Amino acid sequence: MRLNAPKKIVWTVALIVGLIGIVANLVAIPFISGISFWLLAIGWLLLILSTVLKGM
Repeated sequence: MRLNAPKKIVWTVALIVGLIGIVANLVAIPFISGISFWLLAIGWLLLILSTVLKGM
């Protein structure tokens, strides 16, 4: 399997989504705290997909 470096924009979006998920888990944010796990999972999934798929 050949892995590729993710583009900067995808990496930045994944980082922001993951950080929001971590902060929402630690601090009570009305709507976001309920989906903090899924935000973190989406951030990791973006990073994995952008590494495996070419052109992302």
